[in-house]
Amino acid sequence: MNKYESVVIINSNTEEQGIKALIQKFSDLINSDGKVESVEEVGTKKLAYEIKKQKEGYYIIIKFEANPALISELERVYRIADEVIKFIVVREEE
Repeated sequence: MNKYESVVIINSNTEEQGIKALIQKFSDLINSDGKVESVEEVGTKKLAYEIKKQKEGYYIIIKFEANPALISELERVYRIADEVIKFIVVREEE
């Protein structure tokens, strides 16, 4: 298994319960074939440029271990979640 870090930017208009539900959804998916090491909620920050007519976003950083096959499924789930504005998954070097 490889170590990964994922940064997800969620629409700042999303309610706190919605954000918690999304974090739980992503964590459950990762835990199905890997292990979540930490979830850091950075909070609402101003975006460098406007994305989907949004000037602010709620940042979440997820550090986890997973098999490479899980990454494509995780990215697919990120894409279909309406609240997710932008995301990136990066493999950490050993």
